[in-house]
Amino acid sequence: MKPKSSSQPERELITRENSCSRRYALISVHGDPTAEIGQEGAGGQNIYVRELGLGLAQKGCQVDMFTRREAPNQPEIEELAPGCRTIRLTAGPAQFIARTELFNHLPAFVEAWLDFQRRSHLSYSLIHSNYWLSGWVGLQLKFRLGLPQVHTYHSLGAIKYRDMETPPAIATIRHGVEWACLEQSDCVVATSPQEAENLRQLVSAQGRIEIVPCGINAAHFGSVSQEIARQKLNIDPEMPVILYVGRFDPRKGIETLVKACARLSGPFLLYLVGGSRDGGSDCQEQQRIRSLGKTLGLESKIIFTGRVSQTDLPAYYAAADVCVVPSYYEPFGLVAIEAMAAGTPVVASDVGGLRHTVVHNRTGLLVPPRNVEALGKALGELLAQPEKLQSLGRSGREWVESRFSSGAVAKQILSLYQSLSPEKSALEGVLPTRSLITALQKRIQQELGLKKGNKEGESGHLAAMEKLILVLQEGVKVSRDQLYNF
Repeated sequence: MKPKSSSQPERELITRENSCSRRYALISVHGDPTAEIGQEGAGGQNIYVRELGLGLAQKGCQVDMFTRREAPNQPEIEELAPGCRTIRLTAGPAQFIARTELFNHLPAFVEAWLDFQRRSHLSYSLIHSNYWLSGWVGLQLKFRLGLPQVHTYHSLGAIKYRDMETPPAIATIRHGVEWACLEQSDCVVATSPQEAENLRQLVSAQGRIEIVPCGINAAHFGSVSQEIARQKLNIDPEMPVILYVGRFDPRKGIETLVKACARLSGPFLLYLVGGSRDGGSDCQEQQRIRSLGKTLGLESKIIFTGRVSQTDLPAYYAAADVCVVPSYYEPFGLVAIEAMAAGTPVVASDVGGLRHTVVHNRTGLLVPPRNVEALGKALGELLAQPEKLQSLGRSGREWVESRFSSGAVAKQILSLYQSLSPEKSALEGVLPTRSLITALQKRIQQELGLKKGNKEGESGHLAAMEKLILVLQEGVKVSRDQLYNF
């Protein structure tokens, strides 16, 4: 039986720490910090921005988290806590737009941001952009206003597109912006050593990188025992329970998990938590997984819960014997630390940030990605050893509370913010652009060699890249407020 966490909720404090006397702008164009996790387009980035904003506010900072309005009835301003609020800007129609279709709406987002600042008579000490789309916005604001920019990638196009025979045209623009964010922002936050290594190998040797992990409200996920959680969810106390939490996306490795579960002997239930409502872009993948489960004879053992609120999610983590993160690529792995905060051991793919989030044989197990046999073996061995499950669970909770709490992460980020000088940022902004142009020109030559024989894909891909180079070349010659404005 997993005990309830002994730590007190971090946000029960009535007063905030001494004010840091600064206002920070967190930009997350497509990731509303208040969005229900598991809905279309909502995931780890939303949690990262929300928890960072709340953690900074707890330390006395004023934090505005800027995102795009996705519904007509959404309020422009929503306060999450004293000193922390979400600001929704109009950029394109007030409806959900897939990330791949958002780029053309970014200039409108920049203008809406500047208009909000003028109307509110506010000044910001720093911009922290999240994901490459927000990075483009952050670069615009950095050069127009002379503000320092911190950037967090959340995922990297160089990894996402490297296995695609014909990457989409937007991939070229994304590569260029990701180069610019590393070379021209004042600092990039990598959430794991693996991400920092990827940035150096795949993006640029230029630019400052600091490693700061993601943070969560650890007490929130350690607030319920397994016994209470199973009573709440009506789960047999003796039934082995395997849990997956996240979007239905082929890269998340759910297919590997289902096939691994088919190798298990004895009773078990597999809870798949997440997924959009009918009509969402992940419905096709969800249906494919349903069909796979039926084909493998697991129809009665797989529970599709749909989206689960943040209020109810801790019960699912606590009720599980083991949580699986079978991703093929994962920059960090928030689900893993949420599960460990609940005292639930994790079996995860040995990729990306998961290599540093999960400590093999201490807080869980790491297995090769896409390896059905290895994952099935790991699950079978853990479920057969209740004492090991409890030991891993206890160690996991201690690991998260010491390293990944919102307060600890916010302290590191705030120290980074305070080390950056607006005056220095304003003076040093434009010069690195020339190295970016050179890198992009080399990339065109590489693409010409890689894409031979695929004339249609080659044409669109290279045309977009050449357009970006022309814009950047023009940007070197014009004023800072015009740089990247295309």
